[in-house]
Amino acid sequence: MSSTLTADQILRAYALGVFPMARQHDDPKLYWVDPEKRGILPLADFHLPRSLKKVFKREIFDLRVDTAFEQVLELCAESTARRPETWINAEIVRLFTDLHHAGLAHSVESWQDGQLVGGLYGLSLGSAFFGESMFSRATDASKVALAYLVALMKKGGYTLLDTQFVTDHLAQFGAIEIPRRDYLRLLAQALDRPASFNGDLSAEQVINQLA
Repeated sequence: MSSTLTADQILRAYALGVFPMARQHDDPKLYWVDPEKRGILPLADFHLPRSLKKVFKREIFDLRVDTAFEQVLELCAESTARRPETWINAEIVRLFTDLHHAGLAHSVESWQDGQLVGGLYGLSLGSAFFGESMFSRATDASKVALAYLVALMKKGGYTLLDTQFVTDHLAQFGAIEIPRRDYLRLLAQALDRPASFNGDLSAEQVINQLA
């Protein structure tokens, strides 16, 4: 794939159901991914564990949106002992930074004692949100970011949360795999509907949205 990809080309690809990845962090090339089985997290079936509800009630984390997008991107791309290799290369960082500046890519961030300790980022088109990656440097930090994202989506009229693939981490919240043809149908419907990404919810509002 050419290294001269533009943000507009990425948007057209997502609207067709494909997305870019690098084979590894230091590989300069990207390739298109169009899986036969697509991971989604049905918003109506999102499962908020009781333990996570307690985390929200105790307000352990300060949840923010779009205050440190590039830092979230960098931390998602960072290698760790539990995740020695990532698929986010410099080209992904460049493209999604451009999309963020265009108001289409967003981050949900978990802060603790003034430090960014978890979060996720993704792309918003119509009433679809394409979750790209998440990271955690503190217990439950990425989990609360995901729950906060789902609450925001439900409040803002979103209909599709695309997780691309299903991991054990996502499955505990209700993520499932569906055939490509079913995904494309849901995607077309979601792209036809407007939604609003507004990142200002209290802990009580999050719990109520996910009840």
